Amino acid sequence: MAGPATAEPIDPAAAVKLAATKADALVASKPAVLQASSSDTFQRQAVLSSHGLNYTPYLRFYKGLKVEGGDFVVLTDASGATKYTSVAQSSPIGELSVTPKIADTAAQATAKAQLKTVSGVEGTKLVVVAAEGKAAKLAWQTTVNGTGAEGASRLTVNVDAQTGAVLGTKEHVTEVTGTGSGWINGSVSIDTTLSGSTYSMKSSTQATMQCQDASTNTTFSGTDNVWGTGVGTSKETGCVDGLYVGEGQTKMLSAWLGRNGQDGSGGAWPIRVGLNDQNAYYDGTQVQIGKNTAGQWISSADVLGHELGHGIDDTTPGGISASGTQEFVADTFGAATEWYLNNANDPPDYLVGEEVNLVGSGEIRNMYNPSALGDDNCYSSSTPSDEVHAAAGPGNHWFYLLAQGTSGNGQPASTTCNSTTITGLGIQKAITIMYNAMLLKTSSSSYLKYRTWTLTAAKSLYPTDCTAFNTVKAAWTAVSVPAQTADPTCTASTTAPTTAPTTGTTTTPTTAPTTAPTSGTCTSAQLLGNNGFESGATTWTQTSGVISTASGTNTPYAGTYFAWLDGYGSAHTDTLTQSVTIPSTCSAATLSFYLKITSSETSTTTAYDKLTVKAGSTTLATYSNLNKATWALKSFDVSSLKGQTVTISFSGVEDSSLATSFQVDNTALNVS
Repeated sequence: MAGPATAEPIDPAAAVKLAATKADALVASKPAVLQASSSDTFQRQAVLSSHGLNYTPYLRFYKGLKVEGGDFVVLTDASGATKYTSVAQSSPIGELSVTPKIADTAAQATAKAQLKTVSGVEGTKLVVVAAEGKAAKLAWQTTVNGTGAEGASRLTVNVDAQTGAVLGTKEHVTEVTGTGSGWINGSVSIDTTLSGSTYSMKSSTQATMQCQDASTNTTFSGTDNVWGTGVGTSKETGCVDGLYVGEGQTKMLSAWLGRNGQDGSGGAWPIRVGLNDQNAYYDGTQVQIGKNTAGQWISSADVLGHELGHGIDDTTPGGISASGTQEFVADTFGAATEWYLNNANDPPDYLVGEEVNLVGSGEIRNMYNPSALGDDNCYSSSTPSDEVHAAAGPGNHWFYLLAQGTSGNGQPASTTCNSTTITGLGIQKAITIMYNAMLLKTSSSSYLKYRTWTLTAAKSLYPTDCTAFNTVKAAWTAVSVPAQTADPTCTASTTAPTTAPTTGTTTTPTTAPTTAPTSGTCTSAQLLGNNGFESGATTWTQTSGVISTASGTNTPYAGTYFAWLDGYGSAHTDTLTQSVTIPSTCSAATLSFYLKITSSETSTTTAYDKLTVKAGSTTLATYSNLNKATWALKSFDVSSLKGQTVTISFSGVEDSSLATSFQVDNTALNVS
């Protein structure tokens, strides 16, 4: 019998090239969804990849001028097929004069007048502003630095080039292994840089991740690689907390999201401790860390993670989220950073700034019950016009329900705006969905669009299972964000994880059947039992301890459990198997799983430790220490095995030294 075709994932560089080629071909055809005019041209930006999906962003130019609000993103799968196109613009530009009547100097003066004080002007250029639902206009665009009504400001101002009126503004300032002692995180290890005999508080692997004195913009340095005193009023101590959090977030982005640094290209921004204010902010060039009313520097995981989260938002398509969504977006990254670090001195929760006690009254925001601090739990038409931090309430509430559910799963219970009950997905899966939605983001972001984008992300990430999709949908409805005509639908067999009290409880299956029908018509199904390992050490036959929970940086792709083969650093064999019957009536059968490989082996040529994946007697793939990578989707066509009962097996063999861990999660054998 001929074995099934091996479906090894495409090399990442090849996948990016394929995505760009397919997206360019789509854009060249100018489909109606792009709202293109005859004078439009498009400029492709760097392709962003996440969990086997590719996101290709584009900028739009009209008669050679950049169109603010003309951006869009093309989502393709691993085969290059277009799954979704996210477009900011709502109508074609039409015919528009690009000759200004107002001088650039006059427009610049108008821009400067928007601030109380001006310390610098970054330049003025002509653009076309295509705000959603409004006629396009020619504008002078100026970015000015200084202070505004709320403090430090870096403000981009668009001035109508024909009338001199201000069309809109965009504020870029968004608020709120050496050893060291932080006042928040305690004694921690931080990655520093040695030059000659001097150490500096700069990551050795991410040079732009460094902590500085805000008064001089000088990176802290010393000769002993021991930092801080544990006293919160010391700037160096504040930098211990800051560098620990920043480096920890970088690891979270890689391990959970597959993102290379905060800016997506391996970089970040200087963290500067010493702002003389009860505040912290990101402005596109730096993160400034202020102090609480006791004079202690506020570099906690949720505060600094939030500010760096603004930078992540700023460097994903569409830039910083708009219409009252930017603060909740950043809060999700603050929470994810805190949960990833899992520091006993700052236990993970969904309160923002509870450790720093900014003004002496506890946390700054509450994600499971925003109303406890005066913010709205439920969305309304007035939310987009609320003060931006208050407007975070419904989004924070949505994220908590998505991650933890109404029961809280060990965290506080959370009520809904429609009296429904929701089972959460866990924070890793929640932030994965959030991040992939951000890769669909355009400059016209809003709560209503985030509903559509997160549903699209969930459907694209988990195409064979509607559980995540239905949870996303139920959580948005539970915070009163209404359904949109652009919302996708999900038709897989999994039922929604929400119940309305007036109609009784709907049971959501926790495991799939272990056998499939053998006669009659094919019923599309997922055949593996306990396929995400969330029922613990059941259904599968395993070597002791293979089905595990998180340990340090070894964490599941999703949920609480995963399969962890090897990682002992000594001669060892681990196995994980399950028998399943593939029905003869189905024409398609696909085995898939997520795989992560970490290794202490340094060889680039010798496979010392190996993982073999088989279906019956057929070897589907062999991986080794040479294939180190974060979580990635693997998929194999096993249609040739229909009508047979076969054993799906994972076998990891480790040699006598240097550990290699093979980690597996979210398995599936889908037939149709």
